[in-house]
Amino acid sequence: STFAGSESLVRYDTNDYSVPVRSAHHQTTIKASVSSIEVYQQEKLIAVHNRCWDRECQIFEPMHYLELLERKPGALDHARPLEGWQLPDCFNAYRKLLETHREKGTKEYIQILLLLNKYSVAQISRAINKALDYRIYSYDALLQFLLSSEDYAFTTFNLAGREHLRHIVVDETDISSYSSLIDGGYHAKRA
Repeated sequence: STFAGSESLVRYDTNDYSVPVRSAHHQTTIKASVSSIEVYQQEKLIAVHNRCWDRECQIFEPMHYLELLERKPGALDHARPLEGWQLPDCFNAYRKLLETHREKGTKEYIQILLLLNKYSVAQISRAINKALDYRIYSYDALLQFLLSSEDYAFTTFNLAGREHLRHIVVDETDISSYSSLIDGGYHAKRA
């Protein structure tokens, strides 16, 4: 049992292992095996690392620090936990284009990195490559490329549990009726 420090690190043996920044200054429990280190907070698994057998090392998981970058975007290039983080080349290319074309491009790039909490690197890479093909540089556009057909299922109205609505019939709209509105509106303005 130990506390996570202000740098979101817990110490086991002689090494420090990262935990999510929201767990800093909280009581944690470390479960160590020959190959891994698991960190728990109130019985919830919050971090898993390969065990390091060297001495005085700091082992970082970049995902643990992305939340902090949202508040401190200037640290993106200098954050020690992100050093050596290997992402596909399209990420860096998209970041440069965002920063060139958007006023808050760095913040939007950090939002894209935060999507790694929900989507895989491969899914985001595909979305970035699609956005690059279309020359679209924004977080919102990229998010649209990530939406899958399952996401759209939540926006479809379902009659399950609403049997009383099955008897309602909506007439098909005759679009020619809109022409009379346009004509009426035009003539009314001229008169």
